[in-house]
Amino acid sequence: MGLASPAVSPNPATLKIPRMALPLPNFPSPNLDAATAQAANLLGVKSVYWDIWGQEHRPDPAIQRSILAALSLPVDSAAALDEATRRYIQTTLLSLLPPSVVTSPADPFVPLCVPSPFAPAAANGWRFLLEDGTSFERSYEPERGETFEFEGASFARLALRLPPDLPFGYHQLTLTYAGTTATTHLIHCPGSAPVLPAGQRMSGIAVSLYGLRSERNWGVGDATDLERFVTWAHRDAGAAFVALNPLHAIGNRLPYNASPYLPNCTFYRNFLYIDVERVPGFAASGACQALLRRCAPLLESLRLAPFVQYEAVAKLKLRFLKQLYREFRLQPDQSAFRSYLAAEGQLLRRYALYCALDEILHKRNPDVWIWPQWPAEFQDPASPAVEAFAAAHPRLVEFYAWLAWSVDGQLAEVQRHAKEIGMSIGLYHDLALATDSCGSDLWAHRPFYMQGCRVGAPPDGFSPQGQDWGFPPPNTLRHQQDGFRLFAAAIRNNCRHGGALRMDHVMRFFRLYWIPADRDATGGTYVKEHWQQLLRIIALEAHRAGVIVIGEDLGTVEDYVRQALAEFHILSYRLLYFERQPDGAFKAPAEYPPLAIVSSTTHDLPTLAGFWTGRDIESRRAAGLVDEAGYRAQWTSREQDKQQLLNVLHFLQLLPSGYPDHIRHVPELSGELHNAIIGFLAATPSQLLVLNQEDLTKETEQQNLPGATWQYPNWQRKMRYTIEELDSDPRVHDFTRMYRAWLERTGRL
Repeated sequence: MGLASPAVSPNPATLKIPRMALPLPNFPSPNLDAATAQAANLLGVKSVYWDIWGQEHRPDPAIQRSILAALSLPVDSAAALDEATRRYIQTTLLSLLPPSVVTSPADPFVPLCVPSPFAPAAANGWRFLLEDGTSFERSYEPERGETFEFEGASFARLALRLPPDLPFGYHQLTLTYAGTTATTHLIHCPGSAPVLPAGQRMSGIAVSLYGLRSERNWGVGDATDLERFVTWAHRDAGAAFVALNPLHAIGNRLPYNASPYLPNCTFYRNFLYIDVERVPGFAASGACQALLRRCAPLLESLRLAPFVQYEAVAKLKLRFLKQLYREFRLQPDQSAFRSYLAAEGQLLRRYALYCALDEILHKRNPDVWIWPQWPAEFQDPASPAVEAFAAAHPRLVEFYAWLAWSVDGQLAEVQRHAKEIGMSIGLYHDLALATDSCGSDLWAHRPFYMQGCRVGAPPDGFSPQGQDWGFPPPNTLRHQQDGFRLFAAAIRNNCRHGGALRMDHVMRFFRLYWIPADRDATGGTYVKEHWQQLLRIIALEAHRAGVIVIGEDLGTVEDYVRQALAEFHILSYRLLYFERQPDGAFKAPAEYPPLAIVSSTTHDLPTLAGFWTGRDIESRRAAGLVDEAGYRAQWTSREQDKQQLLNVLHFLQLLPSGYPDHIRHVPELSGELHNAIIGFLAATPSQLLVLNQEDLTKETEQQNLPGATWQYPNWQRKMRYTIEELDSDPRVHDFTRMYRAWLERTGRL
């Protein structure tokens, strides 16, 4: 491949390299706390942070030491910690090349660290091996640089400009200097994610796919239900997209393994969403048709159940799907499936292998539910025992890969349908923050997760004792050494078959709150992430998939985070309940940012009707999550919030003349109030508006009650109306007419 020569650079023989003061430690440290502070500063373990109230927190050095220990640094003495810090500097900051370099057109530089002074004659050149397999070689010259000293030795950190027409992608760069050769993963990315045209504003409907009801599904919403919902949402509600819950594979067991935000696997999707009757060969399968007749009463009971019966639906669908897989294997043309297997490679194989092991080991011992309970020889995915198992059960392993391919294919059909009927975005997917510590991701890719710490959130107004989310932080260094392969795969696979991707807790790319194993959520601190590298990779995958990216930035958000999101064209996530002035008054629509998605609520918060009637407060009380004093305090706060909302709607003249101006006269979410709130949201300049299906149809119950497990039917609630009733019920027609009228009035259609 012939690339143009780089722009003319300064002559390295005459390049003046200024000195710089890197924040490098001084050894020896006077004591263990000082050694801790130096190591923590170097590795991004925060010594100070501010909470949601603006109060400063300085974690105890012991907390930092626990986190450093999780990062594999010895913390028993100052001397041992100093020596480990010194080795870290020598192997990372002083290495010829870092393990990964993530660049963009605005920052097209590869960093090079060499002994100072730089010797031009020692610069032997660099070799690029591109993602498509082509390669080329060049000589290199530093364009700029800085010198620094460490323990009496001088070093030069130089910037080498990439060729100007280097294609975006995942490449490899090998560089030689003074007889030493180093190789790095070179990932060249666009400067930002795709963006909607300036001034264009759209709307969509959010739905929990598992909760879709119809007269034909098998007790859980599936791909065909989704296709029909997409048709209705676009035709009747003017939706440009349908926003979905995360579709990740989960344990499908209640009450602890049903959350779409705690996936078994972040890379592949839940087979429960397969429409079994849509699988090729179902109609012609005599075995399936006979089984269908026998299971008709069970199907009807699952369909009519008010909540999703995960275990029963999973068991039933697997019976049919295993039969269809056996018949699929007899088909002469399996080329599409074989191509999928080849493209997904080891990532899919390990997931399918985990699923097969999980099935067999649970059958052998029904008390074994999670991989940490497996016999030791099966807990390592690379062990001889695991390989022997795979050799003994090749069809079962392939079956689970076939399930992944089947659900992927059905979602592809839904997205094609959405685009064909005129949806500009189509499906809007959601990528969870977490992964189940007892799920397939941890089993298959354990080196990419830290041990000895958990992720959570510090105390705030909603969680005075903080939040412990119970899953491990990522091992950033391991991701860098691997060229961010797994990180990119998670983004890529969740972008697939959609036009938008929401990132749950987008602050994770900037920092995460680490909680040491021996502490509760009040005893942690933040650890910084390499956000520029991560956001650039997201931009690359988003461009390749053609998706808009949304960052869920609720909670404590530092100013630089939202500035960075805006620079990368990642839409902010703004909720009606949270957009307030310092005095608690609701912001006016004009005060919302354009580069954002605006919504009424989320799965973790009350619906509009539930907010107005306090259903979430009553549910927390019924679940035993709040004492009597807390219950009364929440109701007092809610009454104030409701009055503030009524005030702003009156001020904006969104309520009719003569409508009550005090909440005691509005006990329910009336039609006029519902209409006014929808109008408020539609009037914002934010590019995207998403309305939860529950808020369109004035349902009172939220999907998830944070803090509850068995006390509340989390992630099980089905929508009020069936797919068929969306087309026929006059109440639904009233809701959609109202919604569509606001979209037309505010220019969102």
